[in-house]
Amino acid sequence: MNRIDNSEYPSATMRVSKILSRAGVASRRVAEKMVQAGRISVNGKVLKSPGVQIGLNDEIKVDGKRIPRPEPTRVWRYHKPAGLVTTERDEKGRDTVFSNLPEGLPRVLSVGRLDLGSEGLLLLTNDGELKQWMERPATGWLRRYRVRARGRLKDSQIQLLKRGVRVKGQKLGPLQVSLDHQTRANAWYTVTLRRGRNREVRRAFEFVNLQVNRLIRVSFGPFVLGDLRPGAVAEVRRKILRDRLGDNRIGYQRNS
Repeated sequence: MNRIDNSEYPSATMRVSKILSRAGVASRRVAEKMVQAGRISVNGKVLKSPGVQIGLNDEIKVDGKRIPRPEPTRVWRYHKPAGLVTTERDEKGRDTVFSNLPEGLPRVLSVGRLDLGSEGLLLLTNDGELKQWMERPATGWLRRYRVRARGRLKDSQIQLLKRGVRVKGQKLGPLQVSLDHQTRANAWYTVTLRRGRNREVRRAFEFVNLQVNRLIRVSFGPFVLGDLRPGAVAEVRRKILRDRLGDNRIGYQRNS
């Protein structure tokens, strides 16, 4: 088995672990372990170091199977309808987001999830590493929702949600909550938070004795739902991606 070093790749642009992550094969950490286990080869040579820089035209194989060269980073806005599970396969046989996407999309990954009864903006990307970065709490992106609940929150309850609540040992929030309008039985609220735990808004409202009966995510970080119809997908233009994410997040960079 021959070791490959950087000198063999004068036009290298990306670490092999990063390419595997971007291609959705594995996270960088797992990819590095795969390299150490001798499972990755480049141009027929087994790698010994995950720090190797790889050129765009090099052939990468995982367990002897060639992986496609990573495509340029792409991101789509998707209006998830209620009643779909955000997973590729569901053990309960429920309808999934990925079985309802329009034809013609490449293989995509969802950025986070929306639960079965929730609807609204779900970001999709072909870049596994970008997905992981956008999901991290440290990224600091706000998630904004329109929430309909039966009944009306008192000012004291809104202040409690603003501080954050603890449910079954888990901290939920803090949530920024403002009343939009009240009908006879329901109230509509705008709710903003910086991370999205499983059913976080619903569980926090349940803690203050309000039942959420509709939840629509209207924005995720710098991306907004806008007038996208339920079930529709719209690709984010590359110029907008560059403006909002920066070149280092969406493009091949030398020695990145």
